[in-house]
Amino acid sequence: MSQIKDKVGFYIKKAVDNKAKIVFVGGTILFVGGAILLVSATAAHAVGVPAKGSFAYDVYDIAINKILKGGIGFVAGAGAMVAGAVCAIQQKVMESVPCVLGGAVLLNGDKLVTTLGMII
Repeated sequence: MSQIKDKVGFYIKKAVDNKAKIVFVGGTILFVGGAILLVSATAAHAVGVPAKGSFAYDVYDIAINKILKGGIGFVAGAGAMVAGAVCAIQQKVMESVPCVLGGAVLLNGDKLVTTLGMII
């Protein structure tokens, strides 16, 4: 009986060691990949407001000025905040966090658009 326990313990230890090696190798690959991306990053290009009279300006005007900055954006942001509060009261933290963050982004969307532009 003790030999069986020793063999089982050996295989469990071996499996744990193999998982640790896999996690270490995976983490190393992610770190090196992130470092390569960081070093090879180029300048970000921000797109400003399109020229008036163009089709792109019409789309921008409807999407940003009338929807995001308008009543629809405010109601969507406030609704997301309320949904996040309800989920937090029900102790559903993993559901409430995205609701609150999304609501905050929608409520402050006009500031985000003007600050960041549309970064490509």
